Amino acid sequence: MASDAEVIGRPLAGDGEAFMEVIWRQDDEEFGEFMRERASPLHQSAYALCGDWHLAHDLVQDTLVKAYQHWPRVRSADSPDAYVWRILMNEARSRWRRRDRAVPVPCLPERRGSVAPDAADEIARRAGLLQALRALPPRQRATVTLRYLEGMSERETAAVLDCSEGTVKSQSARALCTLRSFLGSEVSML
Repeated sequence: MASDAEVIGRPLAGDGEAFMEVIWRQDDEEFGEFMRERASPLHQSAYALCGDWHLAHDLVQDTLVKAYQHWPRVRSADSPDAYVWRILMNEARSRWRRRDRAVPVPCLPERRGSVAPDAADEIARRAGLLQALRALPPRQRATVTLRYLEGMSERETAAVLDCSEGTVKSQSARALCTLRSFLGSEVSML
C-alpha cells in the first residue's frame, strides 16, 4: 500500500483514482473512530433486544456494515447516533420478521426467603428479567431497551423508532406493566 504522501501526490498529477483513495482513507478513519465509541453500547442494546450474544453480535455487525456503506449520509445526519440506532432497530425487526418466532416464557418458581444474600439470586433475577424482556412484543422491547437501558429521552426514543412521543410513553407503560406482572414486585426499581 502506498504511503499517504504518495497517495496525496498522485491526485495533483491528475490521478482521479488516487483522489478517491485519499477521501476513502479519511472516511475509514472517521468511521473507525465512530465505530469504536459506539460498538459496546450497540452490543448491549442488541443483546437486550434479542437475548442472545451471538445474534446480538450479528445484529451489530450488520448495523455497522450498513452504516459504513452509507457513511456520508450517516455522518451528515442531524444525529448520527440516532441514525445508527435506527439501523439497529430495523435490523432487529427484520430478524424478528424472518424468524417469526414467539418465545414461550414459563413462569418463574415462587421465591422463598433466603437466610443470606446469594450471588445466584442476582443471576437468577437478571435471567428472569431478560426472559421477561424477550417475552415482550418487539416494539415494547425496543422502547424499554432504548428508554431504560440506554437512557434515551422520550424524544430521542421516538426519533429512533420513528414514532410519536405519545407512542413511546404508551409502549413504555404497557411494557413496564407486563414486566411487573411477570416478575412481581422485584421490578419496582424500574
